[in-house]
Amino acid sequence: MGISSEIFTISSNGFDDLIDITSKVQDIVSRINKETALVNISVIAPTASVITLENESGLVGDFPSVLENIVPVNRVYKHDISWHEGNAHAHLKAALLGNNITLSVVNTKIALDANQKIALIDFDVKPSLRKIVVSVMY
Repeated sequence: MGISSEIFTISSNGFDDLIDITSKVQDIVSRINKETALVNISVIAPTASVITLENESGLVGDFPSVLENIVPVNRVYKHDISWHEGNAHAHLKAALLGNNITLSVVNTKIALDANQKIALIDFDVKPSLRKIVVSVMY
């Protein structure tokens, strides 16, 4: 079994910024050029997540509001009392979704539905430069 990894950075605005990273990940998978593999995509950040989501504007718009219902921004959290950063909700949302996903590679292509995308979602309260690690296991 072999593993190849690459890291790329992406600028995020925070505040539930959802960024399509599908083509960047596919470019890495294509360069590694394995017919069959697994690809793990992770973000090195405690306030951001990597997800798959259908590329439909209504769904993309609904996603942050659904998470807001689960972890509201305006609630008082112990983390905010301790650290005064105002981003406890960002940590909690990222913890719920996780920081990575693993997908199959078939015929050198990531196995996604035609309308499905890989997305970085940054919940933090400020813009950031995020590191994304793409590891292909073959």
